[in-house]
Amino acid sequence: MVNYNPKDWFRFIITFNRADTVRKLLPALVSIGVYSFIIVHLIEMADLSDNPHLKNFSLMHTLLSFVISMLLVFRTNTAYDRWWEGRKLWGGLVNNSRNMALKLDQLLEPTQIEARQFFRTMIPNFAFALKNHLRQQGVEQEFAESASFGVHNLRLSEHVPQQIALAIFGKVNTLQRQGTLLPEHLLVLNPEIQSLMDICGACERIKNTPIPFSYSSFIKKFIFVYCISLPLGYVSNLHYLVVPLVVFVFYVLASLEVIAEEIENPFGTDDNDLPLDTICKGIHKTVTQSFDHTEMLLQTDQLSETPKGFSYEK
Repeated sequence: MVNYNPKDWFRFIITFNRADTVRKLLPALVSIGVYSFIIVHLIEMADLSDNPHLKNFSLMHTLLSFVISMLLVFRTNTAYDRWWEGRKLWGGLVNNSRNMALKLDQLLEPTQIEARQFFRTMIPNFAFALKNHLRQQGVEQEFAESASFGVHNLRLSEHVPQQIALAIFGKVNTLQRQGTLLPEHLLVLNPEIQSLMDICGACERIKNTPIPFSYSSFIKKFIFVYCISLPLGYVSNLHYLVVPLVVFVFYVLASLEVIAEEIENPFGTDDNDLPLDTICKGIHKTVTQSFDHTEMLLQTDQLSETPKGFSYEK
């Protein structure tokens, strides 16, 4: 995701970064410019610029301009809604991961090192696994192994986030059966554990349900026909000046479609997609800090005197 200062107008106007649509559409812009020049040149050579039929051809663009604007507004709004919903889902994953870590940190005794180390690694592992699952990438490089669960416990060809969520719930259930956690503790932890797969399913819905093909195809064809017919409609009034006009109109209309295509799947690696790598690293940092704080107190022998307002009682 591109970090920028929204108030820096001058930088936006004079620079073209890698995420700018000008770079992506440059071959198409050159092609439409060459096409427009050829059409205008042929019309001027044939002395048809004063033809009354060509002069009235621009009426079609006047009638269709409102239609194409409404289509593109709906297209961009739909794509942005998907982008923003994805951001809210990952924001919820951040909050739920932190809350789960905070609850488990207090419910588990500081001396239960194995269980604490399991949750300290597996909660961030779910975030990394979900990111790689949505991007269809392997999870091995970012998976942190615990003493009781490693990569060898995963079936990598199957749904990895579900397996990690199952392992987390299974560990909580095992601790409850052993008496480490009380039955009411499961009620406290259940919302965060259940939210893992709820968020995963919602992200999969966004990724696997693109805008209907016929709708996207129609918009592209509409933009193409609208722009290639512009030289015929305005050559009588603008002559050769219609060439930069067509290029600019195509740039505006096609850019809206390109932007919508890029952000309708916000979980990829495009410049305007969500910063999932940063979010996952943030989850790993905060979850690790939640568990490390108590373990640090234990190592420095400060647990003998429990601070005021700080309790490890279940």
